[in-house]
Amino acid sequence: MKKGIKIREVSPETTGAVKARDVIEDVLRQGARAMLAEAVQAEVDAYIEQYGNVRDSEGHKLVVRNGYHPERQLLTGLGLIAVRQPRIDGRKARDLEDVPAYSSALLPRYARRAPSVDTVVPALYLKGISTGDFPSALAALLGEGAKNLSASTVTRLKAVWEQEYSAWLKRDLIGKRYVYFWVDGIYFNIRLDDDRACILVIVGVTEDGAKELVALHDGIRESKASWKEVLLDMKARGLEAGPLLAVGDGSMGFWAALEEVFPLTRQQRCWLHKTVNILDKAPKSVQPAMKRALFDICMAPSKEEAAKAYKRFIEVYADRYPKAVECLTKDEDQLFTFYDFPKEHWISIRTTNPIESTFATVRHRARRTKGCGSRMATLTMAWKLVMEAGKTWHALHGYKQLPLVIKGIRFVNGEQQMAA
Repeated sequence: MKKGIKIREVSPETTGAVKARDVIEDVLRQGARAMLAEAVQAEVDAYIEQYGNVRDSEGHKLVVRNGYHPERQLLTGLGLIAVRQPRIDGRKARDLEDVPAYSSALLPRYARRAPSVDTVVPALYLKGISTGDFPSALAALLGEGAKNLSASTVTRLKAVWEQEYSAWLKRDLIGKRYVYFWVDGIYFNIRLDDDRACILVIVGVTEDGAKELVALHDGIRESKASWKEVLLDMKARGLEAGPLLAVGDGSMGFWAALEEVFPLTRQQRCWLHKTVNILDKAPKSVQPAMKRALFDICMAPSKEEAAKAYKRFIEVYADRYPKAVECLTKDEDQLFTFYDFPKEHWISIRTTNPIESTFATVRHRARRTKGCGSRMATLTMAWKLVMEAGKTWHALHGYKQLPLVIKGIRFVNGEQQMAA
């Protein structure tokens, strides 16, 4: 044996474990293929059931099954899965009646990758994986078949995402109505222009309770000028009225911009940010008790009980920790606005958690990377990740109360007040 060369012996147990893993992955792939085929077949059956009775003058059915399209390989999180898509002949039916062409929502005809693969690519890119390393990285994650997603393919995908992001920035907002805004300025250890080192984010709640990414721009810190630029752009694209309530950190220039652009919007300071900022001005030995006292304020069942807990906090800590108390009292007028909205919404409008929880993942992926390339690439990757995360957002808890809020129905301590 040559010096310096070590040959690692593979034990039978290790070999057996590898074979077992291969068998398990093969079983999973077969199971996924069977489940996908079953789900697509259910789509076909539903379409046939709906339009199968369309007939010509001689009584012949005009919507019928017609075999399968050629088999193709679909790249998924389990590797490559062979799929065959059913073919339906309905051309004559479409000529005679208003019958839509069959199209599978589960398996688009020309799809070659599962949506999860398109989620992995921006995640890896934001993580710092170079374009040239994508084939090997994806092969390790998704199997050898993923190597066909070459560096040039990734480059083309990035170009498509940039086009999509640019189009999203210009989308029409005419007729849109947002009831609530969550607003924050997000900082990453990734590359933006030197004077625009912050990503300004707005997530909104629509009239039907859906959560939606409304704005994602870079800005000069969290300045009034940058936020005003964002709000005026939204107004120019057709947003006639601002939200009824905006929730955000008190340190942003957003509030000054909001008062100029949408002066009727009420303000709620984020209790998550407020708590962190207050605790930062007290020694660690005091922080647990102080945190409980702050919790008693923001979680009080009524504005009156909150006011009592607020006053008690000041009495206990004013002499020893004046900076902590000052941090609390400077936003007093905007700390308790949520009590004037439905109680079911309090859990959502006390904090900017919808933004924080979403961007925690983006921050985690960006922590070790020194840059994503250009400013546009950075914004595009952040936008792509948030849009993917948005697919899992749930409707606002208590969304059925939103029509009452929009109508201007008065709420006191979260309870609807009947008209006199």
